[in-house]
Amino acid sequence: MSETGIRINKFLSEQGYCSRRAADKLIEQERVTINGSVPEMGTKVLPDDIVAVDGQTISAKKEKPVYIAFNKPVGIVCTTDGRVERDNIIDFINYPTRIFPIGRLDKPSEGLILLTNDGDIVNKILRSRNNHGKEYIVTVDHSINDKFLKRMASGVPILDTVTKNCEVEQIGRKTFRIVLTQGLNRQIRRMCEFLDYRVTKLKRVRIMNIKLDIPVGEYRNITEAELTEIRKMTADSDKAYIPNEEDEMD
Repeated sequence: MSETGIRINKFLSEQGYCSRRAADKLIEQERVTINGSVPEMGTKVLPDDIVAVDGQTISAKKEKPVYIAFNKPVGIVCTTDGRVERDNIIDFINYPTRIFPIGRLDKPSEGLILLTNDGDIVNKILRSRNNHGKEYIVTVDHSINDKFLKRMASGVPILDTVTKNCEVEQIGRKTFRIVLTQGLNRQIRRMCEFLDYRVTKLKRVRIMNIKLDIPVGEYRNITEAELTEIRKMTADSDKAYIPNEEDEMD
């Protein structure tokens, strides 16, 4: 750790406790202390400081990095806070060391989500302007037509913005494949609703170079080859980036 210290949210992220976004929430909730005192947002941690969350000291010793791919079932919530959600992803996986999800996938959705204890790689992957593709198979409540496909691909006005151009392909009467490079809150569902369609099933099948290849409710380690490719794809990402509240909630 630098003699001048690092910001408390970055410290918690680097220790594999949670993402920086989640750390900011913990600080706002006054669940974090430095040397027994509740810090302000942006407070820096110095080498001899004692940091605790909910009274539990966070060791500055780094654990072995963990990178896993998980096939999330419908009904599981992508939060690390078991006090808020009973059916949370961390309790469901029950991994032997602390990990947290890279982004989110909403409760009614299923499919691929990555988890890790490496805070820096979280920020790099979620940096949407790097155009890291996420692929989904989506089923809607009535028949798809060319107008729907063209509108979805060319941009839809939601959340006070217009979605980026994306790849869309019909694969069934009511089913399509879509590849997003941004992660607005419930983006696909909102896009479909704007065009008078309702999503009945949403499944993420790929994140960047990682494909969904495991049964529902199971996980596997990301391979060294896959991890090497991720690092190449995120090499130009800014490690200081902090994801916003809408990142990766499809």
